[in-house]
Amino acid sequence: MDIGNAKKIRRLFGTDGVRDIANHGMMTPEAALKLGRAYVLFLKSRGAKSPHIAVGRDTRHSGTMLESALAAGITSAGADVSVLGVIPTPGVSFAVAHNPFDGGAVISASHNPAEYNGIKFLDKDGFKLTDDDEIEIEEMLDEAGSSAVRPTHGNIGRIFDGEHYTGEYVKALLDLMSGVKIRDYRVAVDSANGAASAIVSQLFEKWGGKVTLLANEPDGMNINDGVGVTHMDYLCAETVKNGVEIGIAYDGDTDRVLMCDSKGRVIDGDIILWVIGRWLAKKGTLGSGLVATVMSNMVLEDLLLEDDIKVFRCGVGDRYVLDTMRREECRLGGEQSGHIIALDYANTGDGLCSGTLFLNALAELEEDVSTLVDRFNKYPQVLRNLRIKDKSVVMNSPRLAKAAAEVESMLAGKGRMLLRPSGTEPLVRIFVESRDADLMNRAADILQETITEIITMEG
Repeated sequence: MDIGNAKKIRRLFGTDGVRDIANHGMMTPEAALKLGRAYVLFLKSRGAKSPHIAVGRDTRHSGTMLESALAAGITSAGADVSVLGVIPTPGVSFAVAHNPFDGGAVISASHNPAEYNGIKFLDKDGFKLTDDDEIEIEEMLDEAGSSAVRPTHGNIGRIFDGEHYTGEYVKALLDLMSGVKIRDYRVAVDSANGAASAIVSQLFEKWGGKVTLLANEPDGMNINDGVGVTHMDYLCAETVKNGVEIGIAYDGDTDRVLMCDSKGRVIDGDIILWVIGRWLAKKGTLGSGLVATVMSNMVLEDLLLEDDIKVFRCGVGDRYVLDTMRREECRLGGEQSGHIIALDYANTGDGLCSGTLFLNALAELEEDVSTLVDRFNKYPQVLRNLRIKDKSVVMNSPRLAKAAAEVESMLAGKGRMLLRPSGTEPLVRIFVESRDADLMNRAADILQETITEIITMEG
């Protein structure tokens, strides 16, 4: 895929920015430079005369390479850059929202392995750009390569050290943590060797109980490597081994959080929404309800209905959660994967913030964390990820459409199914949910077998 010829590609941006293996394909220094220039043109088209942009990154080995290239592209288009260094994605959002920046950029591939990296852009309020905004940036890529838009003399942008902005973000988190009323139990914290690694020790410095810090020694290549939210078995085992009441895990760029209880059972995003949602409703700050994606378990709606809390469903992806929150006037939303947005506290998914809100909610609701998983009696779900070279061929196949219609008929009144391509990986995801586990698995088998046949025929 050629980043220099954006009009010939379907979409450059996925569901969470541009991602690829670092120094390859769409994530080369040349590509980063061109994206930086196009982003500045986009900001100028929106009225920013001399843009100032905050740039942060996670702990990946390739981060400094792409940071340098992106900053070069931004400054060559006439904008200033404040380089924040290693900082969680929500930390960049916080810096942009609370300071006179015109936008922000994050260099991270989130939960992906260390060899990947990515770039995502923020607006002047610290929110991720919309689909339409990203399409507009893509359309400016050709113009970004033109010499006609290269300023000279004093109009070239400058690069500033912006690492002090991390301190402002940490202070806000510490203020939030200070409100947790019960802090005398043991916790284990898995930083995924990512952007949270330098922050968690500060955040839990005054925690009353014992704190076990895990995976907080990044070396550039161990980010998400067997740790973090995508490898919860590690935290679950360490939690049980160390006799810990709550285990907390983040992903590489710290926009997600998942937890586990003392038995090593995962407390996923649905349970986190259930707890924080009831807490915010009790405080009168939830709004009209909360937003969950189509992947969230149906029991979430059942349980929240007991407290007269409405659940609004949306497509997968934090930007669609945010869009629905705005439309339905909700102050909380999130995904089963642990991407939680609490708009009164953060403009994007923030694992550190969401985890701290959860601890606040536990204390004020007097919750017994060891019973949460039992009480959140989930409908059985199955998620199968099939590696596909050409996702569009599979998703547009009449054979798959026929199989999907058959499965929907089988599940009518008994469950639901979803078929969707991954926005960041060469995968098609099959999701089925039903109280009848046998029916659920039969439905998933039909879809998987059909996709396998399509792949074989396309050969």
